[in-house]
Amino acid sequence: MEEPIRAAVAVLSDDLRLRMYDFVRRSDRPVTRDEAAESVGISRKLAAFHLDKLVAVGLLSAGYARPGGPHRVGRMPKVYEPTDLDLQISIPRREHGLLADILLDSVRGRRPEESGREAALRVARDRGRELGEAERDETKPGRLGAERALTLAGRTLERHGFEPARVTPTLVRLRNCPFHPLAAKDPGLVCAINHAFLAGFLDGLGATTLNAALVPRPGACCVELGAAVPPPPTTNPTGA
Repeated sequence: MEEPIRAAVAVLSDDLRLRMYDFVRRSDRPVTRDEAAESVGISRKLAAFHLDKLVAVGLLSAGYARPGGPHRVGRMPKVYEPTDLDLQISIPRREHGLLADILLDSVRGRRPEESGREAALRVARDRGRELGEAERDETKPGRLGAERALTLAGRTLERHGFEPARVTPTLVRLRNCPFHPLAAKDPGLVCAINHAFLAGFLDGLGATTLNAALVPRPGACCVELGAAVPPPPTTNPTGA
């Protein structure tokens, strides 16, 4: 869980703050300290303390009532309104937004010769490749052997909720499916999208020593990452 989200969750664990935050979000205009205090039945001073906590973690923004507004008499009071912070909590982590983006882009950019499934898999590979290229540009890893490539890939995929587990030096299993429970509704499509995304990621990372294999397991991600099997040596039928 990212630090801003962790801080926001901690602040909202207090019932008074949660109720005041809900009140402010439901209001159709900025809310004063007096209004927030009245909404939960506490003093103005205590309400100010809790409201400023919500501002500190980015859930609310604070300002002053505009001249000529409903609070125009005397000193302009401090007012609060919600920010656009999108607070979503899931343990284990889910990436439904990524799946939705892939499907949306595949619908909008579907080529005449493609089926819907083919478009989704192409977009998933492209999105994975972009992630791998971004990681490669940032870390500049150079030539990647299988073990080092798995370490680098695992660090990146952990940030996206896959929960990589090193089974052997050259095999990583992904314990969490970031697309669950949507994957259970159409595993044939969603698992194929996941597989294409991870294969594209390895390609973008330049991890030619690795392979993304589709290996469905109950309660886990359907893909595992392992050392690529080299092609068998070619033989000369003439024996020369």
